Amino acid sequence: MTLAIKADGLEKEYGDVRALDGLSFEVEEGEFFGLLGPNGAGKTTFINILVGLARSTGGSAEVFGFDVESEYQEARDRIGLAPQEFNVDRFFPIHEVLEHKAGYHGVPPEEAARRANEALKTVGIYDKRDTRFDWLSGGMKRRFLLARALVTDPDLLILDEPTAGVDVELRRDLWNLVQRLNDEGTTVLLTTHYIEEAERLCDRVAIMDAGKKLEVATPDDLRSRGTDTLVVTLAEAPDGIPDIDAEGVHKVALDDRTLEVSADSAGAVAPDVLRALDRAGYEVSDLDIRRASLEEVFVDMTRLDDDAQTMEVEP
Repeated sequence: MTLAIKADGLEKEYGDVRALDGLSFEVEEGEFFGLLGPNGAGKTTFINILVGLARSTGGSAEVFGFDVESEYQEARDRIGLAPQEFNVDRFFPIHEVLEHKAGYHGVPPEEAARRANEALKTVGIYDKRDTRFDWLSGGMKRRFLLARALVTDPDLLILDEPTAGVDVELRRDLWNLVQRLNDEGTTVLLTTHYIEEAERLCDRVAIMDAGKKLEVATPDDLRSRGTDTLVVTLAEAPDGIPDIDAEGVHKVALDDRTLEVSADSAGAVAPDVLRALDRAGYEVSDLDIRRASLEEVFVDMTRLDDDAQTMEVEP
């Protein structure tokens, strides 16, 4: 198995702030890997260490077997980064910016020009090649950041909040583009606040909080750890919460005629719940199942981690 990324006990401190706290995980070559976490979780700090914008305080990180500090050039040449911020030279036409970027990585001028045109065509803004960055629309600027990441033909594409602030149509266009690149063999590391993005695109996700890894799993595996909800609408409002004694049911809540039954698997407990209601004389007029989402699991895991941290500092 070839590893695109290997983080081993990574630590990063800024004065009294511990941005990374023993972060360890691995990303396989060809994976579409998601990095999820609330603001301040350490996602961007981790990326900055990978691309050489920050040095770790402890631990190590490798990109395709190259240490990101002692073998910086080899590691960096394999990475294409589309950052959150618009850190672009604003005084040149965008095709020249891409040519300069390729040149920094040792690409000859003629090949750099070809790659710049190809990258602009890939992201759909080739007709803007003679335009300065400042004159592009917000959506085109996002596309350009992706083109700049692609111009070096990277083995690892890092996307830090790539669809932040873009409209739904552009978001889906970018999803399709990045998915195609991954299908063609490019390893992708994605950080995002859009849980739907991670569910749709990622093979696996790592959930981070407070500089630590909480879990690494597939979106389906994480969803399976959440709680489904069986929503039962009764024909008449009951006087109180019906007694439902069924294996796998965690909680029953009542709102007028609507019962919300929390369970590991709503589909599995539904027959037992319906039988219990029928025996008690309740008539069911409607039934629906709400599956656990990755977002709910994410919120629960980060909230539990926050609770644990709070408990540790209490006297």
